[in-house]
Amino acid sequence: MTNLNKKDIIQKFQRDHNDTGSTEVQCAVLTARIEEISNHCFVYKKDHQSRRGLIMLVAKRKKLLKYLNRTNKEKYIELMNKLGLKIKN
Repeated sequence: MTNLNKKDIIQKFQRDHNDTGSTEVQCAVLTARIEEISNHCFVYKKDHQSRRGLIMLVAKRKKLLKYLNRTNKEKYIELMNKLGLKIKN
């Protein structure tokens, strides 16, 4: 992921112009990294270290989404729709 891609994602999901660490931004950046590593793992099937890193990133995103769901249900639903992820009840 290049810095330009990361900046674009941050600008798209931030709450205000100084926000770079909110839960929404963190989840969006993690989702982009997950997609990138997932494509890498699809091409290089024997790269087990990358697969392990992918599993760790998915777990981290899951924790953040669980926190967001618990604290702000409306933001959670909005973020899941923007990211194209399935909403779990």
